[in-house]
Amino acid sequence: MKLTLKQWIQVFLSFGVAIWIFWFLYKDISQEALLEGLRETSGFWLGLSILISIIGFWLRAWRWKLLIQVGESDSIPTKRVLLALMIGYLANLLVPRAGEIARCGALKKTEGIQIGKLFGTVILERTIDLIFLVSTISIAFLIEKDLFLSLLSDLVSLETLGDRISSALPLLLGGALVASIFIYLVFQKYRDHGLFQKFQHFIRDIIKGFISLKQVRNQFGFWSSSVLIWAIYYLTMYFVALAIPSTASLSAGSVLMVMVMGSIGMIAPVQGGIGTFHALVAFILMAYGLTNEEGKIFAVIVHGSQVLTVIVLGTIASAVFLKLSAKKEPKSS
Repeated sequence: MKLTLKQWIQVFLSFGVAIWIFWFLYKDISQEALLEGLRETSGFWLGLSILISIIGFWLRAWRWKLLIQVGESDSIPTKRVLLALMIGYLANLLVPRAGEIARCGALKKTEGIQIGKLFGTVILERTIDLIFLVSTISIAFLIEKDLFLSLLSDLVSLETLGDRISSALPLLLGGALVASIFIYLVFQKYRDHGLFQKFQHFIRDIIKGFISLKQVRNQFGFWSSSVLIWAIYYLTMYFVALAIPSTASLSAGSVLMVMVMGSIGMIAPVQGGIGTFHALVAFILMAYGLTNEEGKIFAVIVHGSQVLTVIVLGTIASAVFLKLSAKKEPKSS
């Protein structure tokens, strides 16, 4: 995948931001403290966390295969889809959001599937994941409602929040009306512009994708795998929590909150969520009574173990892909 000069600048800027956030977070944490935290970490629980995350990668590849096979007569080997997926994860560590393009390109090369269809399935997959993330946040709020309200009260006075909203309601409604009129006029004037047409096509593709979900042959497998993928995300975090003495006593609901904050941190447009993941995870762990140092050590262990897993599996997948490409193997059935 070739990048333009502008794209390279964006890559280095995002990488620089990630490194700066990471440095700012860990500049006061000594190397001895990090090494001590690693020595105290249970290899059994950490290994179990890595193992179940690998199962999660396979499950995600299998679910993606179900989407790809809609309307196709031939079956696609899950192992080929997994190779493309891991190449995509590895690309995301180098260039933010490049993984989606990389995995589609890899699968097109090995299986000959149109890249437009592959990219459409990725958009649909990401949309479904977003729905599950919002649902998980809602569940975490119900379970840890007191903590949510406590954190909110630290930022905003709940006693005066209602009065402020009531007093500002006419202004908010008026602003919403003006904004709606403005958006409508802009749309009417520029609806034939290329940017608006691309946006319309994007929305249309998402709608078509959701309609095509009815054509997935294994409905139970698709939706149950979607639930299991997020359950595995949770178990990956929970096993690491058990591996570290300072977090071993966290409740199931607390770990769910940590997973939610980590997931939000991974959305940031930086390589592999570096910095943003660590900041949000450490922040929520401090709310549960851990020290600043303990929260940051947990974040670097759970994130580092996953990044190393992706690097190893992604490198192996890339080597296998290059071998397959060199041999120019025909499409498997």
